[in-house]
Amino acid sequence: MKPLQPSDWDRIAITEKFQQLLREKRRFVIPATLFFIVYYFALPVLVGYFPRFMSRRVLGPLNIAYVFALSQFAMAWTIAWLYVRAAERFDKLALQLKNDGESR
Repeated sequence: MKPLQPSDWDRIAITEKFQQLLREKRRFVIPATLFFIVYYFALPVLVGYFPRFMSRRVLGPLNIAYVFALSQFAMAWTIAWLYVRAAERFDKLALQLKNDGESR
């Protein structure tokens, strides 16, 4: 199989399936990124503006701030897991694009 030329990429980029792939990816990536940024920066904001609340103990020596900080690890892994699941859809769309391109 010969390598794709720039004109081939231009032809692929304007197809409806490629545009759908981009829309699907944006529909996941943008909200997930915004959510994580807000979640990540919520800790320093909350500690700065509500120090008494965030220093309230919840489990032995652990306070709300520590629990929130530790939850960020779980949130990062959850978002990664959700992305892997969503990437299965992206891969199917990309495979359809590839198969369409090879049949031409």
